[in-house]
Amino acid sequence: MSFLRRFFGSSSSSAWLRALVICFCLASTFLIFSKPDNNNSAQNEEQSITTKRINQALQLLEATRQRNEELKQMIENLMSEKIDNNSAQKLIQKLDYNMRNPISMGGVMRSYDSVICNEPSLEYELMRRRIQNNIGELWNYFSSELGKIRKKVERAVPELQHDINSILILGAEHKRSLLSDMERMRELDGYEEWRHQESRDLSDLVQKRLHYLQNPADCSKARKLVCKLNKGCGYGCQLHHVVYCFIVAYATERTLILKSRGWRYHKGGWEEVFHPVSDSCVDAEGVHANSWPGRADSQVLVLPIIDSLVPRPPYLPLSIPEDLASRLRRLHGDPIVWWVGQFLKYLLRPQKSIKNFLVSGAAKLGWSKPIVGIHVRRTDKVGTEAAFHSIEEYMTHVEDYFLTLETNGTTIPRRIFLASDDARVIDEARKKYPQYEVIGDSEVARLAGVSTRYTDNALYGIVLDIHLLSLSDFLVCTFSSQVCRIAYEIMQTLYPDAAHRFKSLDDIYYYGGQNSHNRQAVIAHEARNHDEIHMRIEDMVGVAGNHWNGFSKGKNMRTNQIGLFPSFKVNDKVETVKLPTYPNA
Repeated sequence: MSFLRRFFGSSSSSAWLRALVICFCLASTFLIFSKPDNNNSAQNEEQSITTKRINQALQLLEATRQRNEELKQMIENLMSEKIDNNSAQKLIQKLDYNMRNPISMGGVMRSYDSVICNEPSLEYELMRRRIQNNIGELWNYFSSELGKIRKKVERAVPELQHDINSILILGAEHKRSLLSDMERMRELDGYEEWRHQESRDLSDLVQKRLHYLQNPADCSKARKLVCKLNKGCGYGCQLHHVVYCFIVAYATERTLILKSRGWRYHKGGWEEVFHPVSDSCVDAEGVHANSWPGRADSQVLVLPIIDSLVPRPPYLPLSIPEDLASRLRRLHGDPIVWWVGQFLKYLLRPQKSIKNFLVSGAAKLGWSKPIVGIHVRRTDKVGTEAAFHSIEEYMTHVEDYFLTLETNGTTIPRRIFLASDDARVIDEARKKYPQYEVIGDSEVARLAGVSTRYTDNALYGIVLDIHLLSLSDFLVCTFSSQVCRIAYEIMQTLYPDAAHRFKSLDDIYYYGGQNSHNRQAVIAHEARNHDEIHMRIEDMVGVAGNHWNGFSKGKNMRTNQIGLFPSFKVNDKVETVKLPTYPNA
Protein backbone atom coordinates (compact mmCIF):
# COMPACT_ATOMS: atom_id res chain seq x y z
CA MET A 1 0.00 0.00 0.00
CA SER A 2 2.70 2.52 0.99
CA PHE A 3 4.73 1.59 -2.08
CA LEU A 4 1.79 2.28 -4.34
CA ARG A 5 1.00 5.60 -2.65
CA ARG A 6 4.63 6.72 -3.04
CA PHE A 7 4.74 5.62 -6.65
CA PHE A 8 1.40 6.98 -7.82
CA GLY A 9 0.68 9.68 -5.26
CA SER A 10 -2.84 11.10 -5.50
CA SER A 11 -5.48 10.15 -8.05
CA SER A 12 -4.19 12.95 -10.25
CA SER A 13 -1.03 10.90 -10.67
CA SER A 14 -3.07 8.39 -12.62
CA ALA A 15 -3.84 11.07 -15.18
CA TRP A 16 -0.15 12.04 -15.19
CA LEU A 17 0.82 8.41 -15.76
CA ARG A 18 -1.66 8.09 -18.61
CA ALA A 19 -0.38 11.27 -20.24
CA LEU A 20 3.22 10.15 -19.84
CA VAL A 21 2.56 6.77 -21.47
CA ILE A 22 0.66 8.37 -24.37
CA CYS A 23 3.44 10.92 -24.91
CA PHE A 24 5.99 8.13 -24.87
CA CYS A 25 3.97 6.19 -27.44
CA LEU A 26 3.64 9.28 -29.63
CA ALA A 27 7.37 9.85 -29.45
CA SER A 28 8.05 6.22 -30.34
CA THR A 29 5.60 6.44 -33.22
CA PHE A 30 7.29 9.64 -34.48
CA LEU A 31 10.66 7.90 -34.46
CA ILE A 32 9.22 4.97 -36.35
CA PHE A 33 7.78 7.22 -39.02
CA SER A 34 10.89 9.42 -39.34
CA LYS A 35 12.62 7.50 -42.11
CA PRO A 36 14.67 9.34 -44.74
CA ASP A 37 13.03 9.26 -48.17
CA ASN A 38 15.91 8.29 -50.43
CA ASN A 39 13.87 6.55 -53.10
CA ASN A 40 11.38 8.73 -54.99
CA SER A 41 10.18 5.81 -57.09
CA ALA A 42 8.86 4.14 -53.94
CA GLN A 43 6.98 7.23 -52.76
CA ASN A 44 3.51 5.75 -53.22
CA GLU A 45 4.47 2.59 -51.41
CA GLU A 46 5.98 4.61 -48.56
CA GLN A 47 2.79 6.66 -48.28
CA SER A 48 0.76 3.48 -48.03
CA ILE A 49 3.05 2.14 -45.32
CA THR A 50 2.88 5.45 -43.47
CA THR A 51 -0.92 5.42 -43.56
CA LYS A 52 -0.92 1.90 -42.17
CA ARG A 53 1.45 2.89 -39.38
CA ILE A 54 -0.67 5.88 -38.47
CA ASN A 55 -3.70 3.61 -38.12
CA GLN A 56 -1.66 1.23 -36.00
CA ALA A 57 -0.46 4.12 -33.83
CA LEU A 58 -4.06 5.20 -33.26
CA GLN A 59 -4.94 1.67 -32.21
CA LEU A 60 -1.97 1.71 -29.85
CA LEU A 61 -3.13 4.96 -28.25
CA GLU A 62 -6.60 3.56 -27.72
CA ALA A 63 -5.15 0.40 -26.19
CA THR A 64 -2.98 2.52 -23.91
CA ARG A 65 -5.98 4.52 -22.77
CA GLN A 66 -7.99 1.38 -21.99
CA ARG A 67 -5.14 -0.27 -20.12
CA ASN A 68 -4.44 2.77 -17.97
CA GLU A 69 -8.12 3.26 -17.17
CA GLU A 70 -8.14 -0.30 -15.88
CA LEU A 71 -5.02 0.27 -13.81
CA LYS A 72 -6.36 3.57 -12.51
CA GLN A 73 -9.51 1.90 -11.21
CA MET A 74 -7.55 -0.88 -9.55
CA ILE A 75 -5.19 1.62 -7.91
CA GLU A 76 -8.05 3.77 -6.64
CA ASN A 77 -9.77 0.71 -5.15
CA LEU A 78 -6.55 -0.32 -3.47
CA MET A 79 -5.83 3.14 -2.05
CA SER A 80 -9.33 3.38 -0.66
CA GLU A 81 -8.80 -0.08 0.94
CA LYS A 82 -11.60 -1.70 -1.05
CA ILE A 83 -9.56 -4.77 -1.87
CA ASP A 84 -7.65 -7.23 0.32
CA ASN A 85 -3.97 -8.15 0.40
CA ASN A 86 -4.47 -10.94 -2.14
CA SER A 87 -5.97 -8.46 -4.61
CA ALA A 88 -3.14 -6.04 -3.91
CA GLN A 89 -0.66 -8.74 -4.82
CA LYS A 90 -2.55 -9.38 -8.07
CA LEU A 91 -2.37 -5.67 -8.86
CA ILE A 92 1.40 -5.65 -8.36
CA GLN A 93 1.68 -8.69 -10.63
CA LYS A 94 -0.42 -6.96 -13.27
CA LEU A 95 1.73 -3.81 -13.08
CA ASP A 96 4.83 -5.97 -13.48
CA TYR A 97 3.22 -7.73 -16.48
CA ASN A 98 2.32 -4.42 -18.12
CA MET A 99 5.87 -3.15 -17.76
CA ARG A 100 7.31 -6.34 -19.25
CA ASN A 101 4.79 -6.77 -22.10
CA PRO A 102 4.05 -4.33 -24.92
CA ILE A 103 0.49 -3.21 -25.56
CA SER A 104 -1.64 -5.31 -27.90
CA MET A 105 -4.68 -3.99 -29.75
CA GLY A 106 -6.60 -5.01 -32.85
CA GLY A 107 -3.97 -7.39 -34.16
CA VAL A 108 -1.06 -4.95 -33.62
CA MET A 109 1.56 -5.16 -30.91
CA ARG A 110 4.09 -2.34 -31.06
CA SER A 111 7.40 -2.60 -29.26
CA TYR A 112 9.13 0.76 -29.82
CA ASP A 113 10.38 0.32 -33.39
CA SER A 114 8.70 -2.88 -34.59
CA VAL A 115 5.22 -4.01 -35.52
CA ILE A 116 4.39 -7.62 -34.72
CA CYS A 117 1.09 -9.33 -35.50
CA ASN A 118 -0.33 -10.67 -32.25
CA GLU A 119 -4.14 -10.69 -32.07
CA PRO A 120 -6.71 -10.79 -34.88
CA SER A 121 -9.63 -8.41 -34.96
CA LEU A 122 -13.16 -9.72 -34.58
CA GLU A 123 -13.93 -8.58 -38.13
CA TYR A 124 -11.00 -10.52 -39.54
CA GLU A 125 -11.95 -13.78 -37.81
CA LEU A 126 -15.62 -13.47 -38.76
CA MET A 127 -14.74 -12.76 -42.39
CA ARG A 128 -12.21 -15.57 -42.59
CA ARG A 129 -14.73 -18.09 -41.31
CA ARG A 130 -17.51 -16.71 -43.52
CA ILE A 131 -15.36 -17.15 -46.63
CA GLN A 132 -14.50 -20.70 -45.59
CA ASN A 133 -18.17 -21.57 -45.02
CA ASN A 134 -19.27 -19.96 -48.26
CA ILE A 135 -16.74 -21.90 -50.31
CA GLY A 136 -18.58 -25.00 -49.12
CA GLU A 137 -22.00 -23.47 -49.79
CA LEU A 138 -20.93 -22.45 -53.30
CA TRP A 139 -19.84 -25.99 -54.05
CA ASN A 140 -23.05 -27.40 -52.55
CA TYR A 141 -25.07 -25.21 -54.90
CA PHE A 142 -23.21 -25.89 -58.14
CA SER A 143 -22.75 -29.61 -57.56
CA SER A 144 -26.46 -29.95 -56.76
CA GLU A 145 -27.61 -27.95 -59.80
CA LEU A 146 -25.24 -29.74 -62.17
CA GLY A 147 -26.44 -33.04 -60.74
CA LYS A 148 -30.02 -32.10 -61.58
CA ILE A 149 -29.05 -31.15 -65.13
CA ARG A 150 -27.15 -34.43 -65.55
CA LYS A 151 -30.26 -36.39 -64.64
CA LYS A 152 -32.37 -34.45 -67.13
CA VAL A 153 -30.02 -35.01 -70.06
CA GLU A 154 -28.85 -38.56 -69.35
CA ARG A 155 -31.35 -39.97 -71.86
CA ALA A 156 -31.96 -37.04 -74.20
CA VAL A 157 -28.32 -35.98 -74.62
CA PRO A 158 -26.15 -38.74 -73.13
CA GLU A 159 -22.88 -37.21 -74.44
CA LEU A 160 -23.41 -34.26 -72.07
CA GLN A 161 -23.04 -36.55 -69.08
CA HIS A 162 -19.30 -36.86 -69.69
CA ASP A 163 -18.93 -33.08 -69.92
CA ILE A 164 -20.90 -32.50 -66.73
CA ASN A 165 -18.91 -35.16 -64.87
CA SER A 166 -15.67 -33.49 -66.01
CA ILE A 167 -16.92 -30.13 -64.71
CA LEU A 168 -17.86 -31.68 -61.37
CA ILE A 169 -14.50 -33.41 -60.98
CA LEU A 170 -12.50 -30.26 -61.73
CA GLY A 171 -14.91 -28.14 -59.69
CA ALA A 172 -14.43 -30.41 -56.67
CA GLU A 173 -10.67 -30.11 -57.06
CA HIS A 174 -11.01 -26.32 -57.23
CA LYS A 175 -13.11 -26.33 -54.06
CA ARG A 176 -10.57 -28.46 -52.23
CA SER A 177 -7.78 -26.15 -53.33
CA LEU A 178 -9.63 -23.11 -51.98
CA LEU A 179 -10.32 -24.81 -48.64
CA SER A 180 -6.69 -25.88 -48.42
CA ASP A 181 -5.63 -22.29 -49.12
CA MET A 182 -7.94 -21.01 -46.38
CA GLU A 183 -6.47 -23.48 -43.91
CA ARG A 184 -2.96 -22.49 -44.92
CA MET A 185 -3.84 -18.81 -44.57
CA ARG A 186 -5.01 -19.46 -41.01
CA GLU A 187 -1.71 -21.16 -40.22
CA LEU A 188 0.33 -18.31 -41.69
CA ASP A 189 -1.59 -15.22 -40.59
CA GLY A 190 0.41 -14.88 -37.38
CA TYR A 191 -2.52 -15.37 -34.99
CA GLU A 192 -2.35 -19.10 -34.30
CA GLU A 193 -0.47 -18.72 -31.03
CA TRP A 194 -3.12 -16.26 -29.83
CA ARG A 195 -5.91 -18.67 -30.82
CA HIS A 196 -4.41 -21.49 -28.77
CA GLN A 197 -3.70 -19.25 -25.77
CA GLU A 198 -7.16 -17.66 -25.85
CA SER A 199 -8.74 -21.09 -26.09
CA ARG A 200 -6.84 -22.27 -23.02
CA ASP A 201 -7.59 -19.09 -21.08
CA LEU A 202 -11.32 -19.19 -21.78
CA SER A 203 -11.59 -22.87 -20.98
CA ASP A 204 -9.64 -22.47 -17.75
CA LEU A 205 -11.90 -19.59 -16.74
CA VAL A 206 -15.11 -21.60 -17.26
CA GLN A 207 -13.71 -24.72 -15.59
CA LYS A 208 -12.71 -22.69 -12.52
CA ARG A 209 -16.18 -21.19 -12.35
CA LEU A 210 -17.80 -24.63 -12.55
CA HIS A 211 -15.50 -26.00 -9.85
CA TYR A 212 -16.29 -23.02 -7.62
CA LEU A 213 -20.03 -23.46 -8.18
CA GLN A 214 -19.90 -27.19 -7.46
CA ASN A 215 -17.82 -26.91 -4.29
CA PRO A 216 -19.44 -24.30 -2.02
CA ALA A 217 -17.75 -23.35 1.24
CA ASP A 218 -20.75 -24.60 3.25
CA CYS A 219 -22.86 -27.25 1.52
CA SER A 220 -25.59 -27.08 4.16
CA LYS A 221 -26.28 -23.44 3.31
CA ALA A 222 -25.70 -23.64 -0.45
CA ARG A 223 -28.52 -23.16 -2.91
CA LYS A 224 -28.96 -26.37 -4.89
CA LEU A 225 -30.53 -27.65 -8.09
CA VAL A 226 -31.57 -31.30 -8.19
CA CYS A 227 -31.35 -33.12 -11.52
CA LYS A 228 -32.44 -36.74 -12.04
CA LEU A 229 -30.22 -38.55 -14.54
CA ASN A 230 -32.69 -41.22 -15.61
CA LYS A 231 -34.49 -39.38 -18.38
CA GLY A 232 -36.32 -41.93 -20.52
CA CYS A 233 -33.95 -41.89 -23.49
CA GLY A 234 -30.53 -43.11 -24.68
CA TYR A 235 -27.04 -42.28 -23.48
CA GLY A 236 -26.48 -39.23 -25.68
CA CYS A 237 -29.87 -37.80 -24.78
CA GLN A 238 -29.19 -38.33 -21.07
CA LEU A 239 -25.83 -36.56 -21.29
CA HIS A 240 -27.51 -33.57 -22.94
CA HIS A 241 -30.11 -33.65 -20.16
CA VAL A 242 -27.36 -33.33 -17.53
CA VAL A 243 -25.70 -30.51 -19.47
CA TYR A 244 -29.02 -28.65 -19.58
CA CYS A 245 -29.34 -29.07 -15.79
CA PHE A 246 -25.79 -27.80 -15.35
CA ILE A 247 -26.44 -24.73 -17.50
CA VAL A 248 -29.49 -23.88 -15.38
CA ALA A 249 -27.42 -24.40 -12.22
CA TYR A 250 -24.72 -22.06 -13.57
CA ALA A 251 -27.27 -19.40 -14.50
CA THR A 252 -29.06 -19.54 -11.13
CA GLU A 253 -25.88 -19.91 -9.02
CA ARG A 254 -27.02 -23.23 -7.60
CA THR A 255 -24.84 -26.26 -6.94
CA LEU A 256 -25.93 -29.13 -9.20
CA ILE A 257 -27.00 -32.27 -7.31
CA LEU A 258 -27.10 -35.19 -9.77
CA LYS A 259 -29.37 -38.06 -8.72
CA SER A 260 -28.01 -41.11 -10.55
CA ARG A 261 -28.52 -44.14 -8.32
CA GLY A 262 -30.16 -46.90 -10.36
CA TRP A 263 -29.03 -45.36 -13.66
CA ARG A 264 -30.34 -47.52 -16.48
CA TYR A 265 -26.84 -47.72 -18.00
CA HIS A 266 -25.04 -48.46 -14.72
CA LYS A 267 -26.98 -49.23 -11.54
CA GLY A 268 -24.18 -48.01 -9.30
CA GLY A 269 -24.65 -44.50 -10.61
CA TRP A 270 -22.69 -41.77 -12.35
CA GLU A 271 -19.91 -41.62 -9.73
CA GLU A 272 -18.69 -45.13 -10.55
CA VAL A 273 -18.01 -44.15 -14.16
CA PHE A 274 -17.14 -40.45 -13.99
CA HIS A 275 -15.90 -38.21 -11.21
CA PRO A 276 -18.68 -36.84 -8.99
CA VAL A 277 -20.00 -33.48 -10.15
CA SER A 278 -19.01 -32.16 -6.72
CA ASP A 279 -16.21 -33.10 -4.33
CA SER A 280 -17.96 -31.75 -1.26
CA CYS A 281 -21.68 -31.25 -1.88
CA VAL A 282 -23.43 -34.35 -3.15
CA ASP A 283 -26.95 -34.35 -1.71
CA ALA A 284 -29.84 -32.10 -0.79
CA GLU A 285 -31.30 -34.21 1.99
CA GLY A 286 -32.98 -32.61 4.99
CA VAL A 287 -34.09 -29.49 3.13
CA HIS A 288 -37.52 -28.94 1.62
CA ALA A 289 -37.32 -28.98 -2.16
CA ASN A 290 -39.52 -26.92 -4.46
CA SER A 291 -40.35 -27.74 -8.05
CA TRP A 292 -39.19 -25.37 -10.77
CA PRO A 293 -39.38 -22.37 -10.80
CA GLY A 294 -39.81 -22.25 -7.02
CA ARG A 295 -39.47 -19.00 -5.08
CA ALA A 296 -36.66 -16.53 -4.59
CA ASP A 297 -35.93 -17.99 -1.14
CA SER A 298 -36.11 -21.66 -2.23
CA GLN A 299 -32.90 -23.31 -1.14
CA VAL A 300 -33.47 -26.45 -3.23
CA LEU A 301 -35.12 -26.66 -6.64
CA VAL A 302 -36.01 -29.82 -8.56
CA LEU A 303 -35.62 -29.38 -12.32
CA PRO A 304 -37.90 -31.12 -14.83
CA ILE A 305 -36.75 -32.28 -18.26
CA ILE A 306 -36.25 -29.47 -20.75
CA ASP A 307 -39.40 -30.36 -22.69
CA SER A 308 -41.52 -29.66 -19.59
CA LEU A 309 -39.74 -26.52 -18.42
CA VAL A 310 -42.23 -23.70 -17.73
CA PRO A 311 -41.40 -20.85 -17.71
CA ARG A 312 -38.51 -21.16 -20.14
CA PRO A 313 -35.57 -18.92 -19.21
CA PRO A 314 -33.57 -17.05 -21.89
CA TYR A 315 -30.27 -18.72 -20.96
CA LEU A 316 -31.16 -22.12 -22.43
CA PRO A 317 -29.18 -23.11 -25.54
CA LEU A 318 -28.49 -21.55 -27.97
CA SER A 319 -27.59 -18.58 -25.73
CA ILE A 320 -24.09 -17.91 -24.38
CA PRO A 321 -22.99 -15.72 -21.44
CA GLU A 322 -22.81 -12.02 -22.22
CA ASP A 323 -19.50 -11.59 -20.36
CA LEU A 324 -17.79 -14.18 -22.60
CA ALA A 325 -19.57 -13.40 -25.85
CA SER A 326 -17.11 -10.97 -27.42
CA ARG A 327 -14.18 -13.29 -26.78
CA LEU A 328 -16.07 -16.37 -27.95
CA ARG A 329 -17.30 -14.75 -31.17
CA ARG A 330 -13.74 -13.87 -32.08
CA LEU A 331 -12.31 -17.26 -31.13
CA HIS A 332 -14.93 -19.73 -32.32
CA GLY A 333 -17.10 -20.33 -35.37
CA ASP A 334 -20.06 -21.67 -33.35
CA PRO A 335 -19.88 -20.34 -29.76
CA ILE A 336 -22.81 -22.38 -28.42
CA VAL A 337 -21.07 -25.64 -29.34
CA TRP A 338 -17.97 -24.46 -27.47
CA TRP A 339 -20.14 -23.48 -24.47
CA VAL A 340 -21.86 -26.89 -24.30
CA GLY A 341 -18.48 -28.57 -24.74
CA GLN A 342 -17.15 -26.89 -21.60
CA PHE A 343 -19.89 -28.48 -19.47
CA LEU A 344 -19.13 -31.88 -21.00
CA LYS A 345 -15.44 -31.34 -20.29
CA TYR A 346 -16.23 -30.90 -16.59
CA LEU A 347 -18.79 -33.70 -16.44
CA LEU A 348 -17.00 -36.43 -18.39
CA ARG A 349 -13.88 -36.73 -16.26
CA PRO A 350 -13.46 -40.51 -16.21
CA GLN A 351 -12.67 -42.51 -13.12
CA LYS A 352 -9.23 -44.13 -13.20
CA SER A 353 -10.56 -47.52 -14.29
CA ILE A 354 -12.52 -45.97 -17.16
CA LYS A 355 -9.55 -43.83 -18.17
CA ASN A 356 -7.37 -46.95 -18.35
CA PHE A 357 -10.08 -48.69 -20.35
CA LEU A 358 -10.17 -45.83 -22.88
CA VAL A 359 -6.39 -45.92 -23.32
CA SER A 360 -6.23 -49.70 -23.69
CA GLY A 361 -9.32 -49.73 -25.94
CA ALA A 362 -7.75 -47.28 -28.38
CA ALA A 363 -4.48 -49.26 -28.38
CA LYS A 364 -6.29 -52.56 -28.92
CA LEU A 365 -8.13 -51.16 -31.94
CA GLY A 366 -4.93 -49.68 -33.38
CA TRP A 367 -6.40 -46.19 -33.34
CA SER A 368 -4.00 -43.50 -34.61
CA LYS A 369 -4.00 -40.24 -36.55
CA PRO A 370 -4.67 -38.98 -39.14
CA ILE A 371 -8.16 -40.42 -38.94
CA VAL A 372 -11.76 -39.54 -39.81
CA GLY A 373 -14.47 -40.55 -37.37
CA ILE A 374 -17.68 -41.93 -38.87
CA HIS A 375 -20.82 -42.55 -36.85
CA VAL A 376 -23.58 -44.51 -38.59
CA ARG A 377 -26.80 -44.53 -36.59
CA ARG A 378 -29.29 -47.18 -37.64
CA THR A 379 -31.68 -49.46 -35.65
CA ASP A 380 -34.44 -47.49 -33.90
CA LYS A 381 -33.51 -44.11 -35.43
CA VAL A 382 -34.08 -45.04 -39.08
CA GLY A 383 -37.64 -44.40 -40.21
CA THR A 384 -38.58 -42.52 -37.01
CA GLU A 385 -36.14 -39.65 -36.41
CA ALA A 386 -33.75 -40.06 -39.33
CA ALA A 387 -33.52 -41.36 -42.89
CA PHE A 388 -31.36 -44.27 -44.02
CA HIS A 389 -27.95 -43.28 -45.39
CA SER A 390 -25.72 -45.77 -47.20
CA ILE A 391 -22.07 -46.22 -46.31
CA GLU A 392 -21.23 -44.75 -49.74
CA GLU A 393 -22.73 -41.39 -48.70
CA TYR A 394 -20.45 -41.21 -45.69
CA MET A 395 -17.36 -42.33 -47.59
CA THR A 396 -17.85 -39.70 -50.31
CA HIS A 397 -17.15 -37.01 -47.71
CA VAL A 398 -14.34 -39.01 -46.12
CA GLU A 399 -12.57 -39.26 -49.47
CA ASP A 400 -13.11 -35.56 -50.10
CA TYR A 401 -11.51 -34.74 -46.75
CA PHE A 402 -8.38 -36.78 -47.49
CA LEU A 403 -8.11 -35.35 -51.02
CA THR A 404 -8.23 -31.84 -49.52
CA LEU A 405 -5.34 -32.73 -47.21
CA GLU A 406 -3.41 -34.01 -50.21
CA THR A 407 -3.88 -30.86 -52.30
CA ASN A 408 -0.23 -29.93 -51.73
CA GLY A 409 0.96 -33.26 -53.15
CA THR A 410 1.54 -35.21 -49.95
CA THR A 411 0.12 -38.70 -49.48
CA ILE A 412 -2.06 -39.28 -46.42
CA PRO A 413 -2.84 -42.78 -45.05
CA ARG A 414 -6.53 -43.53 -45.50
CA ARG A 415 -7.82 -44.40 -42.05
CA ILE A 416 -11.31 -44.24 -40.51
CA PHE A 417 -12.79 -45.04 -37.14
CA LEU A 418 -16.28 -46.42 -37.69
CA ALA A 419 -18.80 -46.49 -34.82
CA SER A 420 -22.34 -47.76 -35.25
CA ASP A 421 -25.24 -49.50 -33.56
CA ASP A 422 -25.30 -51.94 -36.51
CA ALA A 423 -22.34 -54.36 -36.59
CA ARG A 424 -22.91 -55.16 -40.27
CA VAL A 425 -21.84 -51.65 -41.28
CA ILE A 426 -18.23 -52.25 -40.18
CA ASP A 427 -17.94 -55.44 -42.24
CA GLU A 428 -19.58 -53.71 -45.21
CA ALA A 429 -17.09 -50.84 -45.09
CA ARG A 430 -14.11 -53.21 -44.98
CA LYS A 431 -15.34 -55.12 -48.02
CA LYS A 432 -16.24 -52.07 -50.11
CA TYR A 433 -13.24 -49.92 -49.21
CA PRO A 434 -10.15 -52.17 -48.99
CA GLN A 435 -7.90 -49.13 -49.63
CA TYR A 436 -8.97 -47.82 -46.20
CA GLU A 437 -7.87 -49.02 -42.81
CA VAL A 438 -11.24 -49.44 -41.11
CA ILE A 439 -10.96 -49.33 -37.31
CA GLY A 440 -14.03 -50.45 -35.43
CA ASP A 441 -15.32 -53.02 -32.97
CA SER A 442 -18.19 -55.17 -34.21
CA GLU A 443 -18.89 -56.36 -30.67
CA VAL A 444 -19.33 -52.80 -29.42
CA ALA A 445 -21.67 -52.13 -32.35
CA ARG A 446 -23.67 -55.26 -31.50
CA LEU A 447 -24.02 -54.20 -27.87
CA ALA A 448 -25.28 -50.78 -29.02
CA GLY A 449 -28.36 -52.45 -30.50
CA VAL A 450 -31.74 -51.78 -28.91
CA SER A 451 -31.99 -55.07 -27.00
CA THR A 452 -28.55 -54.90 -25.32
CA ARG A 453 -27.63 -51.23 -25.03
CA TYR A 454 -28.59 -50.80 -21.34
CA THR A 455 -25.75 -52.90 -19.89
CA ASP A 456 -22.37 -52.09 -18.37
CA ASN A 457 -20.49 -53.47 -21.38
CA ALA A 458 -22.66 -51.43 -23.74
CA LEU A 459 -21.99 -48.32 -21.63
CA TYR A 460 -18.22 -48.83 -21.82
CA GLY A 461 -18.56 -49.36 -25.56
CA ILE A 462 -20.46 -46.13 -26.21
CA VAL A 463 -18.13 -44.16 -23.91
CA LEU A 464 -15.19 -45.46 -25.97
CA ASP A 465 -16.96 -44.71 -29.27
CA ILE A 466 -17.68 -41.10 -28.29
CA HIS A 467 -14.16 -40.66 -26.94
CA LEU A 468 -12.53 -41.82 -30.17
CA LEU A 469 -14.97 -39.95 -32.39
CA SER A 470 -14.19 -36.72 -30.54
CA LEU A 471 -10.45 -37.29 -30.93
CA SER A 472 -10.75 -37.74 -34.70
CA ASP A 473 -9.51 -35.08 -37.11
CA PHE A 474 -12.89 -34.84 -38.83
CA LEU A 475 -16.41 -36.20 -38.26
CA VAL A 476 -18.85 -37.59 -40.83
CA CYS A 477 -22.21 -38.45 -39.31
CA THR A 478 -25.84 -37.45 -38.97
CA PHE A 479 -26.53 -34.67 -36.47
CA SER A 480 -29.94 -36.20 -35.85
CA SER A 481 -27.92 -38.54 -33.61
CA GLN A 482 -27.07 -37.16 -30.18
CA VAL A 483 -24.01 -39.41 -29.98
CA CYS A 484 -22.45 -37.60 -32.92
CA ARG A 485 -23.41 -34.16 -31.60
CA ILE A 486 -21.80 -34.99 -28.25
CA ALA A 487 -18.59 -36.12 -29.98
CA TYR A 488 -18.63 -32.87 -31.94
CA GLU A 489 -19.16 -30.83 -28.75
CA ILE A 490 -16.29 -32.58 -26.96
CA MET A 491 -14.10 -32.01 -30.02
CA GLN A 492 -14.40 -28.26 -29.40
CA THR A 493 -12.45 -28.67 -26.15
CA LEU A 494 -9.48 -30.13 -28.08
CA TYR A 495 -8.98 -27.36 -30.65
CA PRO A 496 -9.22 -23.57 -30.52
CA ASP A 497 -12.02 -23.84 -33.11
CA ALA A 498 -13.26 -27.17 -34.49
CA ALA A 499 -16.60 -25.80 -35.72
CA HIS A 500 -15.77 -26.73 -39.33
CA ARG A 501 -14.49 -30.25 -38.61
CA PHE A 502 -17.66 -32.11 -39.53
CA LYS A 503 -20.01 -33.13 -42.30
CA SER A 504 -23.58 -33.96 -41.34
CA LEU A 505 -25.68 -35.91 -43.81
CA ASP A 506 -28.92 -34.53 -42.40
CA ASP A 507 -29.43 -31.87 -39.72
CA ILE A 508 -27.45 -28.79 -38.82
CA TYR A 509 -26.23 -28.65 -35.23
CA TYR A 510 -29.01 -28.25 -32.66
CA TYR A 511 -29.60 -28.82 -28.96
CA GLY A 512 -32.75 -30.71 -28.02
CA GLY A 513 -35.28 -28.34 -26.44
CA GLN A 514 -33.29 -25.28 -27.52
CA ASN A 515 -34.69 -21.79 -27.86
CA SER A 516 -35.04 -20.40 -31.39
CA HIS A 517 -32.09 -20.53 -33.79
CA ASN A 518 -31.94 -17.26 -35.73
CA ARG A 519 -29.85 -16.03 -38.60
CA GLN A 520 -29.63 -12.47 -39.89
CA ALA A 521 -29.77 -11.55 -43.56
CA VAL A 522 -26.62 -9.75 -44.74
CA ILE A 523 -27.59 -9.84 -48.44
CA ALA A 524 -31.10 -9.17 -49.71
CA HIS A 525 -32.92 -11.91 -51.61
CA GLU A 526 -35.84 -11.78 -54.04
CA ALA A 527 -37.71 -15.06 -54.19
CA ARG A 528 -37.45 -16.66 -57.65
CA ASN A 529 -40.29 -19.13 -57.13
CA HIS A 530 -42.97 -20.11 -54.64
CA ASP A 531 -40.51 -22.26 -52.65
CA GLU A 532 -38.28 -19.31 -51.73
CA ILE A 533 -38.77 -16.37 -49.37
CA HIS A 534 -37.96 -12.67 -49.70
CA MET A 535 -35.32 -11.20 -47.40
CA ARG A 536 -34.19 -7.67 -46.68
CA ILE A 537 -30.83 -6.91 -45.13
CA GLU A 538 -31.07 -7.29 -41.31
CA ASP A 539 -34.19 -9.47 -41.53
CA MET A 540 -34.15 -12.15 -38.85
CA VAL A 541 -34.76 -15.68 -40.11
CA GLY A 542 -35.57 -18.59 -37.83
CA VAL A 543 -33.62 -21.42 -39.41
CA ALA A 544 -35.09 -24.91 -39.65
CA GLY A 545 -32.23 -26.65 -41.44
CA ASN A 546 -29.70 -26.72 -44.25
CA HIS A 547 -30.52 -28.72 -47.38
CA TRP A 548 -26.79 -28.90 -48.26
CA ASN A 549 -27.56 -27.80 -51.82
CA GLY A 550 -26.84 -24.10 -51.37
CA PHE A 551 -30.20 -23.44 -49.68
CA SER A 552 -31.49 -23.47 -46.13
CA LYS A 553 -35.06 -23.45 -44.89
CA GLY A 554 -36.46 -20.97 -42.42
CA LYS A 555 -39.08 -18.41 -41.44
CA ASN A 556 -38.65 -14.69 -42.05
CA MET A 557 -39.66 -13.20 -38.69
CA ARG A 558 -40.67 -9.91 -40.34
CA THR A 559 -42.97 -11.34 -43.04
CA ASN A 560 -43.79 -14.76 -41.49
CA GLN A 561 -42.90 -16.35 -44.84
CA ILE A 562 -41.60 -19.90 -44.59
CA GLY A 563 -39.40 -21.30 -47.31
CA LEU A 564 -35.94 -21.58 -48.83
CA PHE A 565 -33.21 -18.97 -48.96
CA PRO A 566 -29.57 -19.03 -50.18
CA SER A 567 -27.44 -20.11 -47.23
CA PHE A 568 -24.65 -17.63 -48.00
CA LYS A 569 -26.97 -14.62 -47.62
CA VAL A 570 -27.26 -14.93 -43.84
CA ASN A 571 -25.01 -14.98 -40.78
CA ASP A 572 -25.68 -16.77 -37.51
CA LYS A 573 -27.17 -14.55 -34.83
CA VAL A 574 -25.28 -15.27 -31.62
CA GLU A 575 -27.73 -14.95 -28.73
CA THR A 576 -26.29 -13.61 -25.48
CA VAL A 577 -27.74 -13.39 -22.01
CA LYS A 578 -26.52 -11.78 -18.80
CA LEU A 579 -25.32 -14.51 -16.42
CA PRO A 580 -23.32 -14.56 -13.18
CA THR A 581 -19.59 -13.91 -13.65
CA TYR A 582 -18.36 -15.66 -10.47
CA PRO A 583 -15.70 -13.09 -9.54
CA ASN A 584 -14.64 -15.17 -6.53
CA ALA A 585 -13.58 -17.98 -8.85
